[in-house]
Amino acid sequence: MATQQAIELIRRGTQEILRDEDLAARLAEGRPLRVKAGFDPTAPDLHLGHTVLLNKLKQFQDLGHEAIFLIGDFTGMIGDPTGKNATRKPLSREDVAENAKTYESQIFKILDRDKTRVVFNSAWMNAMNAAEMIQLAAKHTVARMLEREDFNNRYRTGQAIAVHEFLYPLIQGYDSVELKADVELGGTDQKFNLLVGRQLQEIYGQKPQVVITMPILEGLDGVQKMSKSLGNYIAINEPPEEMFGKIMSISDELMWRYMELLSFVPWDEICRWRKACQEGANPRDYKVRFGQEIVARFHGCRAAEQALAAFEARFKQGLIPDDLEEQSRELPENGYLITGLLKDLGLTASSGEAGRLIAQGGVKVDGEKVSDPKLILRESGVFILQVGKRRVAKVRLQRNSAA
Repeated sequence: MATQQAIELIRRGTQEILRDEDLAARLAEGRPLRVKAGFDPTAPDLHLGHTVLLNKLKQFQDLGHEAIFLIGDFTGMIGDPTGKNATRKPLSREDVAENAKTYESQIFKILDRDKTRVVFNSAWMNAMNAAEMIQLAAKHTVARMLEREDFNNRYRTGQAIAVHEFLYPLIQGYDSVELKADVELGGTDQKFNLLVGRQLQEIYGQKPQVVITMPILEGLDGVQKMSKSLGNYIAINEPPEEMFGKIMSISDELMWRYMELLSFVPWDEICRWRKACQEGANPRDYKVRFGQEIVARFHGCRAAEQALAAFEARFKQGLIPDDLEEQSRELPENGYLITGLLKDLGLTASSGEAGRLIAQGGVKVDGEKVSDPKLILRESGVFILQVGKRRVAKVRLQRNSAA
């Protein structure tokens, strides 16, 4: 593939490339580039938000470059301070090791196992002695660290910044030195850390890496970033039907954002889909295609077909209209009691009536019959509630972002 074509492919969905001319020069060298993406194993499951970076790494891999998946088992024990307004509690060595195991099995749902180099930064950091760590720390200044927005905000407001937190961006940057990275991928929130890598490479006599930042994917609520703690995520290990159902629950507008960052369908084709919708086509048809693509990626084509069939059996054959108006409710901290939600949505006259109908088997949530009147919905997302055959509501439960 010609250099300009490769650049256009790489540019799709990116937030920023630092610098375009450096990327063009590296690609023109005609050798496989070392492309690094790092993940701290802070939780056992990866979600679609994580795959934004993995998809871009896959693109480089398909172009013939070396994909380096770095597991930050050493940095994970420090705790990434990015975006935090308080010192983050470090993970134990045992937690990090356990989470790292699951990462290795999940990433190969996207990346080619035989063409991916998996590395752990403990391989070189555990070998670094105290004197060498001090020498590394001497290569950056406190003033530069305080240029970082989250550090600066905490400093100005008198919130504590532990000394070890300054080590995190230094070690992430030093990883690039050890790996002699040509390109590093990261979220927009990682830009400062990625630039530290460029600076350290220059100090160590290397050509500074190209930095490519990717947007942070919004969760199912379309507001806050996808996060397991917020309950607005789609895990890549979720059952096919659940994954498909969650994708179908996203808004029509958010669908295009997801397609841009997650789909492997050519961008010009997605643009044609969007134009068709503007001219009157049903967005649901394209959401189905996208949902099947994502399910097939992680579970196979047969599972994607079965997920669609189950979805249609649950909703379409249940006479639930495609254009059912969506309502919104704030999800309480302790969850939403099903009887109270049915009353609040006007599906029942009272919580007592809701309880009686549940006992009679007349209430469904997402096509599944509810048998427990004490059921509590604890996760944010979109739900279809049915009472009998004629009363139905679509509700989006979301947590208060100010909480």
